[in-house]
Amino acid sequence: MKKTFALLAGCAFGLAASAQSWPTKPVKLVVPAPAGSSLDFIARTLGDKLRERWKQPVLVENKAGAGGMLGMTAVAKAPADGYTLGIGFNGPIAFGPHMYKKMAYDPAKDLLPIVLTSSQPNVLAVAASHPAKTLPEFVSWAKKQGNKINYASVGAGSSSHLTMELFKSTAGFEATHVPFAGSPPAGISVASEETQALFTVAPALLPLIQGGRIRLLAATSLKRTETMKDLPTVAESGYPGFEALAWNGLFTAAGTSPDLVRRINADVNEVMKEKGVREAFAKQGLIIGGGSPDEFKTFIAAESLKWGAIITKVGISID
Repeated sequence: MKKTFALLAGCAFGLAASAQSWPTKPVKLVVPAPAGSSLDFIARTLGDKLRERWKQPVLVENKAGAGGMLGMTAVAKAPADGYTLGIGFNGPIAFGPHMYKKMAYDPAKDLLPIVLTSSQPNVLAVAASHPAKTLPEFVSWAKKQGNKINYASVGAGSSSHLTMELFKSTAGFEATHVPFAGSPPAGISVASEETQALFTVAPALLPLIQGGRIRLLAATSLKRTETMKDLPTVAESGYPGFEALAWNGLFTAAGTSPDLVRRINADVNEVMKEKGVREAFAKQGLIIGGGSPDEFKTFIAAESLKWGAIITKVGISID
């Protein structure tokens, strides 16, 4: 019995010591999105600071495709040693299991949440010529149109798409979904009145906002953000509790030592407290994250439950 206890204690000490000495070689950070994207910005901003702390290179690898699943598959199937990390987001983590008939990995079983890195509200955009100047006016207008409204999204099954479906259900109006390949064409479709509304993140619409071609009516965070203090939230505009965030966070392969996960979590939390990092995130319209692995895991479970119900109700299925 004493020998068994000593063996277990020795293993635990060894794992803890291993976590403290990690990393002894470069760390790969997989970004399931193209270079220049917000996820790429987050990865490179954090990676530069983590390189200083870890005294090892942090190699950002862009692996876009399949709605983010290509990159997250690479993370899920990597060795469970903490040397391959990935930035997961709503789509391939919380939405995918409810939309895709088959995935190459199970987010809940094959990936370990490390830390929430950031979140960002969507904003409701309409053409500058639209008669509605406020969210209540938009809903009133939409109800009078019957089923004649077309709304844009940045892609089927995206946060942009699902946010409008949740809002339609909450506010009680009809609209037909028109998916586009990303924010630029979706925003232009609204500005040109090809479609009548769009939920997406604000930075993606900045050129159209500055050009006076579209107008923002509301944001989907519970409270107003620092970068959009003058924009009302959906929650304060007659729909209490309404929230729809585009979020992202760090993951690694299941089976990675809990001590190592806590070590990485602690280091990322410290980096995200730095003034320069917080200011850089704020300029991108990002609400900086943080917290423990367990808190992130609980958050993901709640998001999966919430959006899974919407996906099932709407009947979104992607092969």
